[in-house]
Amino acid sequence: MYRFAPSPTGDMHIGNLRAAIFNFICAKQSGKGFYIRIEDTDTVRNIEGKDKEILDILKVFGITHEIIYYQSKNLKFHQQFAMQLVTEKKAFACFCTEEEIEAKRENAKKNGIAYRYDNHCLNLSDEEILTNEKPFTVRLKQPTNPITFTDEIKGVLTFEPKDIDSFVILRHNKTPMYNFACAIDDMLENTTDIIRGEDHVSNTPKQEHIRASLGYTQKINYAHLPIILNDEGKKMSKRDDASSVKWLLEEGFLPGAIANYLILLGNKTPHEIFTMQEAIEWFDIKNVAKSPAKFDIDKLRQINREHLRRLNDKEFASLMGFEDENIGKIGKIYTEEGSSIKEISPKVKALFTPKKAPEGFEKEFDTLRLILKDAPYFEEFGDFKNYLSDKSSLKGKALFKPLRSLLTNSEHGPELATLYPVIKTYMKEIIT
Repeated sequence: MYRFAPSPTGDMHIGNLRAAIFNFICAKQSGKGFYIRIEDTDTVRNIEGKDKEILDILKVFGITHEIIYYQSKNLKFHQQFAMQLVTEKKAFACFCTEEEIEAKRENAKKNGIAYRYDNHCLNLSDEEILTNEKPFTVRLKQPTNPITFTDEIKGVLTFEPKDIDSFVILRHNKTPMYNFACAIDDMLENTTDIIRGEDHVSNTPKQEHIRASLGYTQKINYAHLPIILNDEGKKMSKRDDASSVKWLLEEGFLPGAIANYLILLGNKTPHEIFTMQEAIEWFDIKNVAKSPAKFDIDKLRQINREHLRRLNDKEFASLMGFEDENIGKIGKIYTEEGSSIKEISPKVKALFTPKKAPEGFEKEFDTLRLILKDAPYFEEFGDFKNYLSDKSSLKGKALFKPLRSLLTNSEHGPELATLYPVIKTYMKEIIT
């Protein structure tokens, strides 16, 4: 089983969506199945309704799942397995306060060394434990052997015991730490493959150690995706609008185009423009580059423009709030002027709003409007143009500048000869 495990603590990040897409594609390719786990044990940071928003976004992208779990429902199992580890002397009670730990961490920082827990409570006697009234955490003992796993992108990775201290698995309030809950849930849910961001690389040996300590032997395959950088070469954060999938959708980018770009980003693909369904036929996680990829909003705009052009006319019209497929044809012409629904829709709707004469051409504008009110229907733009020129005695700029404003409500835009075939049937609506 492949899984995607988002936390309902904020808007879905494009890095998270990328992981969801890759897990979904690989699950489809392998037939192993795909499930969603909402990691909601961080009750302080959880935002009400974010879990539904995440699920709704996945649905918009066509990412379906067999099962959905909420991590908080497994709390009793997290606690039971922690107590099992304590009973087996593989974990121990730690009475160190947060203030004591912080002081040791600061001291390590001053000395220029990485902080590692010093096993202060490792060898407490049963009596010392039973008579200690302070609240305690539960720590898993440091591994004694190196932990090695193969990453589909990064290759073989090995972590020495010194790189992994005796880390906390249960907090003072007996709720699980992230790594413990994640490791237990992947074990309970029979996860076989995990694709996630490279910021989790350091978590993986801890999670492997947790499961091995519990005697779990099923192999889990990993792929850690390189981070996505902003235009300053830094990791994309909440300060970058484009890092939010919700923002991208609100800006008028199509789900198919966003998915296309995220699959293409830092990857070797046979085509530049494709659907997620098409990607299932050829996608290979091993082709993803090891190095970070820079997010390029202009490249996304280019891809979005191509996906808009691939839509059938009725779909395009519907995205702009119209039912007539000819409006979709108009929209496609305006892809030369814009790359998203948010940019194109106002331009199309402007054709059907009250028009304003361009400055200095008010008289010509009114003349053309009067002529068009009683003008016959013309199939060809050339005949339409000649009729207006003959009737108004206007030529060149004196004809085309006010005519463009009268037809499009703008002084700039597509060639009128290109636009005319798809707006001619709406002429009466346009000029009123």
